[in-house]
Amino acid sequence: MSEISTREIDEFTQRYHELILSSQTLTLSTVSTLGVPGISYAPFVRDHAGTFYIYVSELASHTTNLLNNPLASILFIRPEAESGNLFARERVALSCRVKEIMPDELVYTAQLEALQDKFGEVVSVLRSLSDFHLFALHPESGRYVFGFGKAFNINSQDGSLHAV
Repeated sequence: MSEISTREIDEFTQRYHELILSSQTLTLSTVSTLGVPGISYAPFVRDHAGTFYIYVSELASHTTNLLNNPLASILFIRPEAESGNLFARERVALSCRVKEIMPDELVYTAQLEALQDKFGEVVSVLRSLSDFHLFALHPESGRYVFGFGKAFNINSQDGSLHAV
């Protein structure tokens, strides 16, 4: 990849943040105890520190996977209809450390309220069901791809980009 200016890095940083902000769901990749990969999705909220929160049912295999393996990958990808080249779709992939948030933790209520603010009354219905779990997904590493020859590693501490 050719040398990229600070201004271009700033523009790409803005673009990858906008891609995440334009999404209401994330694509979620988990692994079972037998090592079988699974892919799914979940609605999410994100806090000011960049942690993603999902509220998911035990009926979904990804919930069991998350309870048994505290690692997951998440993906945000530009819709096909908005992509000029389907071989180089704009995307953000993040490897995350996962933690279940228990009901007695302060963040539990705050994030369920954030989910309800974003998604409406369905969250209050889900809260009445005993099989739902709140998980925090903390990005530890990531990659933003804008197109051919435009790939960046994401610094999980400050969200900055670094050319691959």
